[in-house]
Amino acid sequence: MTRFKNIIFLPVLFIISFFCLNNSVALPTHDSQHQELPSLAPMLEKVTPAVVNISTKGNYQGSSQLPDFLNDPFLKRFFHFDMPEQNTQQQSHALGSGVIVNAKKGYILTNNHVIDNASKILVTLKDGRKLIAELIGTDPQTDIAVLKVNEANLTALKLSNSDQLRVGDFALAIGHPFGLDQTVTSGIVSGLGRSGLGIEGYEDFIQTDASINPGNSGGALVNLHGELIGINTAMFSKSGGNIGIGFAIPINMAKAVMNQLIKHGSIQRGMLGVQIQDLTPELAAAIGTNATYGAIVSQVIPDSAASKSGIKAGDIIIAVNQRKTHNSSSLRNTIALKRPGDSVILKIIRGEKTLKISAIIGGDKSISSISSDNTDKQVYQAQQLHPALGGASLVQSSQGHGIQVSAVEHQSPAWRSGLRSDDLIVAINRSPVDSFRDLEKLVKKMSKKNQRHTIALNIHRGHSALFLVIR
Repeated sequence: MTRFKNIIFLPVLFIISFFCLNNSVALPTHDSQHQELPSLAPMLEKVTPAVVNISTKGNYQGSSQLPDFLNDPFLKRFFHFDMPEQNTQQQSHALGSGVIVNAKKGYILTNNHVIDNASKILVTLKDGRKLIAELIGTDPQTDIAVLKVNEANLTALKLSNSDQLRVGDFALAIGHPFGLDQTVTSGIVSGLGRSGLGIEGYEDFIQTDASINPGNSGGALVNLHGELIGINTAMFSKSGGNIGIGFAIPINMAKAVMNQLIKHGSIQRGMLGVQIQDLTPELAAAIGTNATYGAIVSQVIPDSAASKSGIKAGDIIIAVNQRKTHNSSSLRNTIALKRPGDSVILKIIRGEKTLKISAIIGGDKSISSISSDNTDKQVYQAQQLHPALGGASLVQSSQGHGIQVSAVEHQSPAWRSGLRSDDLIVAINRSPVDSFRDLEKLVKKMSKKNQRHTIALNIHRGHSALFLVIR
């Protein structure tokens, strides 16, 4: 019996010993208890002193029933409150944020809408110091403003290269939402090159899901190295609450604006002198190019920088100074941040060739009007020339340049593609068209190549020019 008990006891003892041994390994030792967990706190302790609170005083027309934190210009721009407004002059106490980018000279970046119409700008540092800021300059088109404070022992953020950002990079938003003390939120870069939102005149936003709320305007968007990658400026919301879609101005754009404001006190925008549009897959297929990105030139303005450098309608601009041009907004932003007289190298696709063209940026010029006379006696039904133009009637322009659209049948193929009466067709598939004879030759050439009915029309419409893809 004793032997039997020992036989049972030994395995049980072995199991208990094994369990205790393994548990003893898993138990925290004195050293592991004091081991620090992964944290962003050390980095934030270094960078958060560079993010400041900004409050302003100034006159504006508005309602006296809004609390101070709702007077944030951010809210006034993007949201509507169902509260009666009084058309009386009042003192605003707008709250926003700013970022110190030069500790020695005291330069601070913020949003233009944060300090717009301010008669007094008060900057509060994280350590509680309150300073009166001088306004160096503003650029409403990019929503950037530069302030200056005279104070020692400031902390500045290192500027990153926002051109190297990738979707998925971690991002932290630092600011003073709703008038609260400094707040940090985290997320990732959700998108790049966001434009066409109608928020600013020049848009190239970083989109992030790091919470950006009213009061964060002008604050910092930083990477995990604590480097400044953007200036927080807006959030997308229908209710006024954060839904994870915030926008920041890339620091490269903000830096270019800041440098002009500091050096010249104002912004002078460069002009290339072209009308452009995005190169879409449909347009690329119609004109027979393998390019998958870029801005296609629909018109070159006479006596402009583009005209003098030899750029032609139909050219596809894919880079400026080796910086990739993704679309028309990308090109517009890049050129606008140059000053008149600056030299740039454009990389373009012309037909099957890739060329590099040097251009001297010009100043802001109004686009000359394009007039044409459609009193030509003979009217052609375009469908007889090419099926894709079905429903359009054309006349030969008496100006000797292009073919005028005299009428377009409603809901015809040409109408559905966007062709309208009075449009002036100047090229088809990038081949110039000055007469019906040119058009007939081009159609025959396309037929011999068994080309599909899809064509790209380069048209002039009033003061603008564009490409239309017609199937």
